[in-house]
Amino acid sequence: MVDEKVTAVGPVRVHTISTDKYKTNTIVWKMKAPLAKETVTLRALLPYVLQSGTADYPSVKALRTYLDELYGATLNVDLTKKGEHHIMTIRIDVANERFLPEQTPLLAKAFQFLADLLFRPALEGGRFVTDIVEQEKRALRQRIQAVYDDKMRYANMRLVEEMCQGEPYALSPNGELEDVDGITAEGLYRYYERALAEDELDLYVIGDVAEEAVLTAVKQRFSLPDRPKRECASSVSVKPQREVREVIERQDVKQGKLNIGYRTNVTYEDDDYYALQMFNGIFGGFSHSKLFINVREKASLAYYAASRLESHKGLLMVMSGIEPAHYEKARRIIDEQMQAMKNGDFTDEEMAQTKAVIRNQLLETLDTPRGLVEVLYHNVVSTRKRPIDEWIAGTDQVTREDVVRAADKVELDTVYFLTGMEATEDGKTGV
Repeated sequence: MVDEKVTAVGPVRVHTISTDKYKTNTIVWKMKAPLAKETVTLRALLPYVLQSGTADYPSVKALRTYLDELYGATLNVDLTKKGEHHIMTIRIDVANERFLPEQTPLLAKAFQFLADLLFRPALEGGRFVTDIVEQEKRALRQRIQAVYDDKMRYANMRLVEEMCQGEPYALSPNGELEDVDGITAEGLYRYYERALAEDELDLYVIGDVAEEAVLTAVKQRFSLPDRPKRECASSVSVKPQREVREVIERQDVKQGKLNIGYRTNVTYEDDDYYALQMFNGIFGGFSHSKLFINVREKASLAYYAASRLESHKGLLMVMSGIEPAHYEKARRIIDEQMQAMKNGDFTDEEMAQTKAVIRNQLLETLDTPRGLVEVLYHNVVSTRKRPIDEWIAGTDQVTREDVVRAADKVELDTVYFLTGMEATEDGKTGV
């Protein structure tokens, strides 16, 4: 279904996906390193500094003007965490030159532009430009603060912090606010050199491209010294048995945020992964799920109610927005839906509908170059490789017994409730 060819060029894994499905050609550069308190904020800042200027285009304005000249090429950067890995992404989209009136070598120019971003950044005195670093530090503070201002995202973050205390996964991919001020242009440049020398590097090229031409372009422009190979360890952690934690936090909010974290004890690497996806789809992942129907629709307790998986860490998170007075009732109904899943209390129709939605969602994701890369990158983060056709076939083959087996492994870990300053009718008076 997806013809991905992977070739090592020095320390860079080059993934070529030749397809005429898209009108654009897409280049995606990914750098992966362990999540760590001492580096997470440096990494959160670095790609934004890199995209703010190169040696030839030393300002955002000059850089964006050049992109416009490349028939409106786009540049985006992103930061994510998968399991306990921190991933920086730089993506460039350019028009397929075959559709242009003049035969401009757009793909070659895009490769050169990415190489310049990575290896010839704008510098002053052998370090990053101080003005650029300070400007991007201000923007980083705003991105971090924006999570505190968005209470849905804030509750998600706080659940993970409480649930994963002492584990790298507790860290936000956007870094730590208290560490931003201490970053200097010189210190960030030293970290940049370290990241290029130590990170796992992957380059995806998707579009109307030939593998041989891609490899030639990479060899010419992305020459890096070899480094020792690192084995990609699974990032699921075994937590010691403990009582379920309940954390109640009070702020000046009208709508309560009830977020519940579970340990699934299943990750992308495990045979039960497809069954876990099915479990999540029936439990809370989609609009036909038990949480949506029973908590939101039937009981009218929640403004929203859903669940999502973290596939490489082995976590399941339930998110709901409720009236503070409905805390106990909402918890009870959520617990009942989990127990129903463990009891196999779901219909063949729910199974069939969930399989269809998972399949359609996967195919829709593959319809965009960005989505295709994110699906394929699972196979870099994990030691388990899952081709797309295997993923679809594996989901189709999941049985009721498989879903119940996956459900039985799910363990309640932490309940987090963000509520208003006043006491609720359930008597919750605060932490």
